Formats: sequence, C-alpha cells, structure tokens
Amino acid sequence: MFPVKAILAALSMAVAAPLTIAAPAYAQGTNVIVIDRTQILTQSKAGQDVATKIQGIEAAMQAELQPTVTQLQTEGAAIEAKTANMTPEAMRADAALKTEVENYARKANEFNRDRQIASQELALTERKALIDLNNALVPILREVVTENNANVILDRSNVVFTDQATDLTATVIAKLDAATPTITVTRQKLPPPQAQQ
Repeated sequence: MFPVKAILAALSMAVAAPLTIAAPAYAQGTNVIVIDRTQILTQSKAGQDVATKIQGIEAAMQAELQPTVTQLQTEGAAIEAKTANMTPEAMRADAALKTEVENYARKANEFNRDRQIASQELALTERKALIDLNNALVPILREVVTENNANVILDRSNVVFTDQATDLTATVIAKLDAATPTITVTRQKLPPPQAQQ
C-alpha cells in the first residue's frame, strides 16, 4: 500500500507539470517590470504628503471630540462620587440622580455616535486621498511601461524573485516626485441622515 503523502505528492506533481511547461512558453516575449507599491506610498513625496495631511485631519477630529470627553469624564466622576455611599435602593429613589444619570447616558451615546461618524469620515478621507494618489500614479506607470517596452507590471509583494534591473520602484518614485509632489487632501463628510418619513 502506498502512503497517502506519496500519493498526494505524485498527484500534485502530475497537476503542476503541465503548468510549469506552459509558463516559459507564455512568458516568452513578455517584458515584466516590478514595483513596490508600499515603498511608493511611504517614500514618495506625494505619499508622505498624504500621510502627513491624514494625520493632521485625524488630530483635528480628536481635538473636536476632546471637550466632550473631558465633560463626560467630569460628569461621570461626579456621579460616582455622589453614589459611592448610596445603596441601590437609595439611588433608585433619588429622582434628581436618576435624571442626571439618564442625561449622562444620553450624552455618552451621542458622543459614541459622533466618534463613529468621525472614524467613518477619516476612513472616507483616507480612501479618497489614496484614490487621488493612485490617479496621479497611473500616468507615471504608463510612462515607465512605455520607456521599458513592458507588457506587465507586478507588485513586489506578488513576486518570489526579481533582479535589480526589473524593479523600477525608484524610477517610479522619482517620476512621481517630479510630477506630483503633493496631493490635495480634504476631510470627507458623511451625508446627513435622511429624515424619518
């Protein structure tokens, strides 16, 4: 009896053999270049500009939310101090305290909603900025393809091996820096919620 591993290995070799024979035939006449998109995003002037602007927008959003955070912390501490020595029955019997706790809970819920909206708006802002950066990158990639008579561009993350001559990331970064050193990044807003009908 054959071991299962040996059968699976033979089967995988039988399936892979036609693919390995076909690959060189397919690759003939194809000129491939490789770029590292992550390196382009992190090392190009435009990519660094986008990152800096996104960080600034995020800091502004946090600054907008901070007064509410401080207010909620203060109110929460005051409620805790009032209720520290109260029994649950006494807390339930105190109508003013009940109203105060309900108002605090309402403000906390509103803050959580505002924080979620800010998070979604930041994600939209990042997405829009990356789309704009990609739109600036497309003509550069076309130019590099034309200059190198290439048919295919692969991202380095999808390549097992490449030589230095095939990796044109530095060329793409230099061309992008010259053509588009900055990207306009504006805070994206969510549309207002639709009124209930």
